[in-house]
Amino acid sequence: MLTVLIIGVAANLDNLGISVAYGLRSNRIPFLYNLVISLISMGCAYLSMTAGSWLAEYFSAFLANVLGGILLIGLGAWILLKKSIAPFSPKGEGLGTIQWKESIVLGFILSLNCLSIGFGAGVTGMPPFVTSFVIGLFSFISISIGVSLGKTIGHTWFGKRAERIGGILLIFIGIVEALS
Repeated sequence: MLTVLIIGVAANLDNLGISVAYGLRSNRIPFLYNLVISLISMGCAYLSMTAGSWLAEYFSAFLANVLGGILLIGLGAWILLKKSIAPFSPKGEGLGTIQWKESIVLGFILSLNCLSIGFGAGVTGMPPFVTSFVIGLFSFISISIGVSLGKTIGHTWFGKRAERIGGILLIFIGIVEALS
């Protein structure tokens, strides 16, 4: 269960970074739009975990753990190497509240992380429903917290490094899964 919680947190540190950026610009992400974003992340994670679980039936448990671990390590390394928080960032200053279209686009962009993490977790045998639910829950929480904290911590050490911390967590999880 600890691994599921760590995956939930790591999958959503991008969400925290993005929502801090929204908060810095005095933008709001209302409850319903945050819920839409979280449900998209949860659905994508579930689908990718199911695919990963299905493929794991054709590999030995050892090979599945190693492959899943390598995928998670690769994703963590990619996160550490990329230069921006995400391909989407809010524009302008003080835009107000996001709209439906923007919440759906943002949900799919943020769920790209969940696809890779979910697939790797599925291959290693993590329970798809519980893990995807935790990913969705942490998505909702991280966005809520990020927007609120954007005005105060966006320029701090943690705010500037949230995505890198997520990458390090994924590498750690990948190493643990590959060695188990």
